[in-house]
Amino acid sequence: MLRVGLTGGIASGKSTVGSMLVARGAHLLNADTLAHQLYAPGTTVHDDIVRHFGREILNHDGTVNRAALANVVFPGRIAELNAIVHPAVIQAQNAWMAEIARSHPRAIAVVEAALLIEAGAAKDFDKVIVVTSDFESKVRRFANRANVSMDAARVEVERRSAAQFSDDEKARHAHFVIDNSGPLQQTQRQVDSLWQQLSRL
Repeated sequence: MLRVGLTGGIASGKSTVGSMLVARGAHLLNADTLAHQLYAPGTTVHDDIVRHFGREILNHDGTVNRAALANVVFPGRIAELNAIVHPAVIQAQNAWMAEIARSHPRAIAVVEAALLIEAGAAKDFDKVIVVTSDFESKVRRFANRANVSMDAARVEVERRSAAQFSDDEKARHAHFVIDNSGPLQQTQRQVDSLWQQLSRL
């Protein structure tokens, strides 16, 4: 089995590329979705987050309010959150890859994670894909996704980008780089080429 890490900056289009890879036959785990599960009330991660950041980051039902948590941690305290969440995420994603290896030994297993390189998890993968995009495209995507104004999106993209490596820095750790700044068809062509290379491996 080929273990592939998929990463990129905020609103770079990681999920779009992930979906394209799934359409070509990859198995995909989204680390953010996995983190949501680990944040559920009653889990060790949930209890540690509340103990560390306070009950003001909770909804009325006791679940973690992701927006409230983001307001507390970006950009200055993200390392504190990562220290709590990343070990659990990495353990769970490694267990998922082990299960895929048992059930589909010739599979291409892709883990999509925003902070894969920053968390030191790149070593867990055979290949790392970095998705890059120009700043204005990121702002536009974030505005559409979060249903906020371009000005609000620009502030938030800048704030979150400050807690991550730059695209150039991420790309230095990559085996493959997908530039998602242009039309979707252009990204599709890059993913087609990438899939052919991954399949040969």
